[in-house]
Amino acid sequence: MKRTAIITLVAVLGISAGSFAQNKPAATPATGQAAAPAGKRPPQAKTQEEFAAYNAAEKAADDFATKFPDSELRPLLYKSVMGAYQQANNSDKLLAIAQKLLTFDPDDPQALLGVAQVLGDRTRDTDLDRDQKIAEARKDAQRALATVDTDVPAGLPAEKMDVYKGYVRSEAYAILGTLDFNAKSYPDAEGNLRKSIEAYPQEVDPIAVFRLSVALDMQGKYPEALKFANQAVDLTKPGTGAGDAARKEKDRLIQLIGGISEPPAK
Repeated sequence: MKRTAIITLVAVLGISAGSFAQNKPAATPATGQAAAPAGKRPPQAKTQEEFAAYNAAEKAADDFATKFPDSELRPLLYKSVMGAYQQANNSDKLLAIAQKLLTFDPDDPQALLGVAQVLGDRTRDTDLDRDQKIAEARKDAQRALATVDTDVPAGLPAEKMDVYKGYVRSEAYAILGTLDFNAKSYPDAEGNLRKSIEAYPQEVDPIAVFRLSVALDMQGKYPEALKFANQAVDLTKPGTGAGDAARKEKDRLIQLIGGISEPPAK
């Protein structure tokens, strides 16, 4: 959905999550289905020793939690493991760790968004438990919005607090907007995607911008849809799933409004 497969607070907590413009699926108005962008190569271990240590990280966190069941440090260990799985694009493990983290801190925004995003990204219409997964994703994203002001990382510098909160809100609204988008609830998608973009203007998410363009398009709001399609094109590269989808949407809208590449000034 947003920036990467799931949420680690990239600029705020110093965890690199890689490229976001090419790593996320984009939906087209014709099918509403995810198109797989051509992204950069997932991170890989350079040595067997590094790979073994990576695989041991989760076990070490589990062993610590078992040995010290009352330790306040358990969530920190699992957050570290969660970040490692995010960097490796391992959504199965990431979901499992985020769910474990929520057993220690049910209000942790990062873990809530992790569960919400993986469930939202991976749930298909053919899943027997589709409605349950979508409801869980929506509930967790909404819960993250409610807890971002009260459950903040310990020791986070004051000058980064607003950035942290803005990022979390942006991620949560992006998840909600994408769930609405996939359900073809375009007015709701429009509202949540606008909030996502506004919450974290420092790093605008091209997929949120693209989906906002399509949501406006599907409501017949063509000039404004074109404005966001142009922005999505500027934020993406041709030859990627996101970039190609944005360019097709721009071309479609230009045809609809009579060949004008930019909306008229108000």
